[in-house]
Amino acid sequence: MRVGTLIRGTTIDEIVENVAGYRRSGYTSAWLTDGVGMEPLTTLAAVGRAVPEIELGTAVVRTHPRHPMAMAQHALTVNALVGGRLTLGIGPSHQPSVQGTWGLSFERPIRHLREYLSVLGPLVTEGSVSFDGETVSAHGQVLVEGGSPVPVLLGALGPQMLQLAGRLADGAITFMTGPRTLVDLTCPTIHEAAERAARATPRIVALLAFCVTEDVEASRARAEQVAGPMALLPSYAAALRREGGPALITGTENEVADQVRALELAGVTDLVPIPVARRGSKDHERTSALLSELLGRQPQTLRAGAPVEGVDEQPEPAVVEAVEAEGDSR
Repeated sequence: MRVGTLIRGTTIDEIVENVAGYRRSGYTSAWLTDGVGMEPLTTLAAVGRAVPEIELGTAVVRTHPRHPMAMAQHALTVNALVGGRLTLGIGPSHQPSVQGTWGLSFERPIRHLREYLSVLGPLVTEGSVSFDGETVSAHGQVLVEGGSPVPVLLGALGPQMLQLAGRLADGAITFMTGPRTLVDLTCPTIHEAAERAARATPRIVALLAFCVTEDVEASRARAEQVAGPMALLPSYAAALRREGGPALITGTENEVADQVRALELAGVTDLVPIPVARRGSKDHERTSALLSELLGRQPQTLRAGAPVEGVDEQPEPAVVEAVEAEGDSR
């Protein structure tokens, strides 16, 4: 299982410096969220020109304000600029943003994503599409030399979104989906859908709170604090109810290692740990040490560099509030 990280930083120079540090530390991928700051695809283009080797991904770009042909053109261009290292994570965001901020309809998000992927997928793999849907239609080409193919992952939580991820995308990105749900629902649902659609084994990227500690209850409280008001959004609230608590890997070193191994056996291909231990604490030291060990265990062909260094340069927990991976609560 590969180990990635969320990207932190507020300026291009700071982000480039941080991603270079992630690469030296051995992370195989770095993921940028889509919030109120810099546009993520453009930012990754700048980062990729400055930092080699490490995979760059969006977690996730929101679909409603972007027609899929425009999204495809943007993604293909960025992929050409970064030498084919882009993975495009997309999601429909949430009703408050779509309706309240953008003034757009959030009606039937599953239909929206199904039609969106029906346009986006052919464009980023074959360069052309002809599709008429209820919400999205597209007829034409997007041809960027050196830009394709671009892997597409879907931000997915509930069963219907997971089925779409397996059937029409290359896999899924999950957030606020805990280890129990990943094993019991997420992985089997995506794999079954991909198999029925005769698609390749799907990629599953799991963003998870992460803490090595003896005080599990304190780490659970910390993870709930990090989730904050996002946990009130219907899709996330449903995911947390399904899990029976916060989306968190926690416990002693052996217990955390066992949970990570269970995710790998279930089909999680990429773990993006979000440390929730307080900086300077003993738990923070133990968490950083185990992350270093996990990075060192990755297959040599997937590792960006060694020895491991700079594990402390993890995203602050507040970064998680910008993550827009969207699922269906039904």
